[in-house]
Amino acid sequence: MKFSEQWLREWVSPALATQALADQITMAGLEVDGIEPVAAAFDGVVVAEVVERAPHPDADKLNVCQVDDGVERLQVVCGAPNVAEGQKVAFARVGAVLPGDFKIKKAKLRGVESRGMICSASELGLEEETSAGILELPSAAPVGEDFRTYMTLDDSTIEVDLTPNRGDCLSIKGMAREVGVLNRLPVEGPSVAPVASVHEETFPVRVEDTEGCPRYLGRVIKGVDVTAETPLWMVERLRRSGIRSIDPVVDITNYVMLELGQPLHAFDRANLDGAVVVRRARQGEQLVLLDGQTITLNGDTLIIADERGPLAIGGVMGGEHSGVSVDTRDIFLEAAHFSPLAVAGQARAYGLHTDASHRFERGVDPRLAREAAERATALLLEITGGEAGPLIEAADESKLPDDREVVLRRTRLDQALDKVLPDDEVGEILERLGMSVERVDEGWRARVPSWRFDIAIEEDLIEEVARIHGYNQLPARHPRALLGPRPDNEARTPLSALRQRMVSRGYFEAVTYSFVAPDLQETLLPEAVSPVLANPISSDLSVMRASLFPGLVRALEHNLNRQQNRVRLFETGLVFRGELDDLDQVPMLGALICGSREPEGWSGGKEQVDFFDLKGDLESLIEMGGEAEAWRFEPGAHPALHPGQCARVMYRGQEAGWIGTLHPAVRARLGLKTDALLFEVRLDALTHGRVPAFKPLSRYPEVRRDLAFLVDAEQPVQALLDTLRAQAGEWLVEAHLFDVYQGKGVPEGRKSVALGLTWQHPSRTLNDDEINQLVDAIVEESRLHLGAELRA
Repeated sequence: MKFSEQWLREWVSPALATQALADQITMAGLEVDGIEPVAAAFDGVVVAEVVERAPHPDADKLNVCQVDDGVERLQVVCGAPNVAEGQKVAFARVGAVLPGDFKIKKAKLRGVESRGMICSASELGLEEETSAGILELPSAAPVGEDFRTYMTLDDSTIEVDLTPNRGDCLSIKGMAREVGVLNRLPVEGPSVAPVASVHEETFPVRVEDTEGCPRYLGRVIKGVDVTAETPLWMVERLRRSGIRSIDPVVDITNYVMLELGQPLHAFDRANLDGAVVVRRARQGEQLVLLDGQTITLNGDTLIIADERGPLAIGGVMGGEHSGVSVDTRDIFLEAAHFSPLAVAGQARAYGLHTDASHRFERGVDPRLAREAAERATALLLEITGGEAGPLIEAADESKLPDDREVVLRRTRLDQALDKVLPDDEVGEILERLGMSVERVDEGWRARVPSWRFDIAIEEDLIEEVARIHGYNQLPARHPRALLGPRPDNEARTPLSALRQRMVSRGYFEAVTYSFVAPDLQETLLPEAVSPVLANPISSDLSVMRASLFPGLVRALEHNLNRQQNRVRLFETGLVFRGELDDLDQVPMLGALICGSREPEGWSGGKEQVDFFDLKGDLESLIEMGGEAEAWRFEPGAHPALHPGQCARVMYRGQEAGWIGTLHPAVRARLGLKTDALLFEVRLDALTHGRVPAFKPLSRYPEVRRDLAFLVDAEQPVQALLDTLRAQAGEWLVEAHLFDVYQGKGVPEGRKSVALGLTWQHPSRTLNDDEINQLVDAIVEESRLHLGAELRA
């Protein structure tokens, strides 16, 4: 929130410099993001009056003006189209220095002498865009007075970054309350008195959704002049708060919102039909907003409507049809209280963010609407004229927030602050915060004011006492922790070790959102079921991920679009499977690779990665657990993976994950022009292992036999290895595949698989007869169960 320091000091003015005031606000928990002057530096500019205006003799677009600057009458050549006799203007005398170090000198324009310059707002640094004409001042502006003094430009704009729970400070009134409490000063704002009705005309109001809108006030004001000029003081205060002046009606509603914190809206009375109705939208209803955007309303959106249809989104933005225009003569002024839950997410759902929604989402004082309506009415009558009718109200008190009482215990306060504050000081702090305080045996009972939505429990009161007393006045004490050694579970592989192994193999760790685009998840996992977010960041991040694949594929697209053609990524995190009432959250580790096998270099080849590169990386992780024999890779079918290059990863007979090449059809649908390989495996399986145990090395020689089998081309090698191990006896210490061959000398439909077998006895030397018996058993069992033959 931005606000003018000078405006704040009209309510409460502590004896503090600007920076000291900002520091005090920050230390109270309302962080100041920045302080900026409200106008650029300039001098030599005064209030002056245009006494005469005549056309330039040699230029159609120039005028020769006589200007009274309070000291003398000066001739000035001016090209502004809106300059006129009798105007009060900002006049830069000869010698003045304007923003940008622009010095005013005597000059001749088309042969006519000019002594000074009549300034526009942009030339004085009061507008960012180039002004269409000179700055016109009110007729009461005193001629000859320094312009900076007259406009109180020696002022600062303070920007405060409020946390979502402090919506009560989104106004000058709220900030003044805080400053007054911190400095023990009274807060004095403008007095707001009820405006007397001049006519009896009202407009019917019907609130159908009292949960979303428990209080709605409205008033008909007849005969307003929308073409009236907004006073310069109001335009300036709006500008210094970051709001552009539009017309007097809109400016007044914005001004009251900044001043008191209550958003307001004005409807053109002539465009209302039947009655104002506060209800939920009907699915498919459309509304043209004030910014010209046409939206289709969702069924859960709280709207303001009349008998013909929607007029506005409640607490967010009004509609174009019922908005105030230059032809408006009568208005219907709305001041309502919308519950935060009814407004929260509505603006974002339609891609909107308004000052009103920002406040209602955080909570607005439910008792503020009447005061704001009366204040706005008084300003409207003063600036636009008109006649006010009675203020009508539709309210359901049972749906308004209840008064809250919170007990603060003395023992709990002393414990939390590590300091004993005097009873009188604690009670005074709570009372200065607007609470009604009663002394009780255990401490204090405080009735929370209606504007403090964030105070509900004892800890909230402790926080208030601490910050008003001053965090910097509380004792600083370092925490003491009696830490014992942390047990190291040797049967588990730490996640950090898995991460380090992936990094050592050339991978980069990716961190993606836990929610993904529904269409991307549908493409990769058409049968996946995962929770849908009720209030997503955006429409393409609206479902919880059922796999790590969508996030990794999106990261791959991001890298490929930036000419990074060799990608190696891994990620760890939860995936979400099932609906909310039966949700399974599974920790997973996933990886993705594409591009060349080796980084570009003089010694590296240009081969592309394949299935076995990724499988080798996964097997490297599996080996860290010390029980590689418990893992299997079995053929399987996964909707995101290539049918011929896909395997189900099994651990102890249970499915633990998947590995494979991205399906060509999926790749085409995603617009990827390169192959990609992925795996994801359950973390609980990867981190599980066995406790290391010592096994003495045998002093006796190894015996090696190499066997080449002819098997069906589609036969998995794993089945052959399983059969081999079952028949090889207890002294087999290693069995590995070292060659696969198809071609000349091998029958069609068969392949040659060469396996290396190593035996070693722990206490004696094995003889050839023992090994030959084992080899014969292996060959016979492989022939009977797998149709394998020894290759000649």
